[in-house]
Amino acid sequence: MSKGMRHCVAGIVLVLLSTALAMSCAQDKEPSDISEMRKAAEQGDAIAQFNLGLCYALGLGVPKDDVKAVKWYRKAADQGEAVAQWNLGLGYALGLGVPKDEVEAVKWYRKAADQGHAIAQFALGGCYADGQGVPKDDVEAYKWLNLAGQTDEDARESRDELGSKMTSQQIAEARKLSAAWKPKKEH
Repeated sequence: MSKGMRHCVAGIVLVLLSTALAMSCAQDKEPSDISEMRKAAEQGDAIAQFNLGLCYALGLGVPKDDVKAVKWYRKAADQGEAVAQWNLGLGYALGLGVPKDEVEAVKWYRKAADQGHAIAQFALGGCYADGQGVPKDDVEAYKWLNLAGQTDEDARESRDELGSKMTSQQIAEARKLSAAWKPKKEH
């Protein structure tokens, strides 16, 4: 999977996530609703932290501010929220609110992927396929794309495209690794 394709998929997913979560962070929210979300976030509620980060990332109910978005994503990510970890990884991959850093992006993608977050697994597989933030490793890429492909057609297509360039031994090893993989919860 090319870097451009990975970022395109990530951007589409961000739009879908923002649409799905807009109800909890709508533009027409009263200031008191945002205040309640902020209060919950400041009290350590990881879901409220993620949602507040999303509000800042999209400018919903608050001025758009990628730096503040990252601040709230990081708080939720540090508590093990996989979707926040993926968003933080995407921020590092694209340089949104933080300096662009592919190694740091991989770190956060991996945390989310290890919990079974399919989009993060897809992104991590792309990083291994392209050698972005990690050494290029087709077996590891196939493993993560195979895991993501359990629920994502695009990941299956990327896995199959990569597989067409691998030996049967490499594919067998990658399938063995993905079959042995178990999700890890951080909370």
